[in-house]
Amino acid sequence: MDTRSTIQQTSSHNTSNRLVTYLSMTRPVNCLMIGLAVVVGEVINLGLVPPLDKLFFGFLTASLMMAGTMILNDVYDIEIDRVNAPIRPLPSGRASLRGAYVFAALFSIASIISAILLGLASLLIALLALGLMVFYNVRGKRLGLLGNTIVSFNVALPFVFGGISVSSLRPAVFLFSLLAFLSNLGREVAKGIVDVHGDSVHGVRTLAVLKGARAAALTSASLFVSAVIVSLVPPILGIVSIWYIPIVLVADIGFIGSSASLASKPEPERAKKVKNIVLLWMLLGLVAFLFGGIAH
Repeated sequence: MDTRSTIQQTSSHNTSNRLVTYLSMTRPVNCLMIGLAVVVGEVINLGLVPPLDKLFFGFLTASLMMAGTMILNDVYDIEIDRVNAPIRPLPSGRASLRGAYVFAALFSIASIISAILLGLASLLIALLALGLMVFYNVRGKRLGLLGNTIVSFNVALPFVFGGISVSSLRPAVFLFSLLAFLSNLGREVAKGIVDVHGDSVHGVRTLAVLKGARAAALTSASLFVSAVIVSLVPPILGIVSIWYIPIVLVADIGFIGSSASLASKPEPERAKKVKNIVLLWMLLGLVAFLFGGIAH
């Protein structure tokens, strides 16, 4: 009896560990941020807190889609990760390809079901986003800068998705989408420096592979600075509240500091630190958009 109980406990523990492993592949922070971007798009478009059902299903659609495509990304990155990041779940054997496909499909299907509940326009945008990310994972990743652009377009799209789910789109939504696009494109280019060895071996044509780490670092820094410049436009146009300014200034200082850090030392280890800390500046930017829109 004790032996059977021990076996059951061990099996349950192993199942829990596998589930945690697959959930870690979804990049929870990225899922949170993309869901928050939809909420921000809704708030910016309405100028107030949207209905609870719009908030819930908007956040859920984006988060679940991100979860599914992040797992799919790991599936198609498995050979590159054997070189760049062998400790990740798939190359290390802690997760199986079959399990990854199953979870990617489940998250993606749930995302589309959630989008249906928001209306036809929202569903069409969700299908576009999913199609682009599947294309990126299957083929677009090897296209380098074009692939980076596809990813960044999809990071900007949630603002439009959120906005259109609650009303007709205001110009401010596109401005914030541009900010998200520029900052994420800078991060994607910086990631190319981190992965340059594995990418070069597997024919991924990133800017770092084609032009070198220094050119990639300068391009990444330029994109971050461009995002900072664009972030000054909303208060100049008077389309955000005063609460936007102090929060976005902290994010802008962070972006400028990260740009200088990367440009001064364009090496994989420095680029890895920058791409990670930039997520914080992007999150602060989202908070600035939220407070700037909701109190305006």
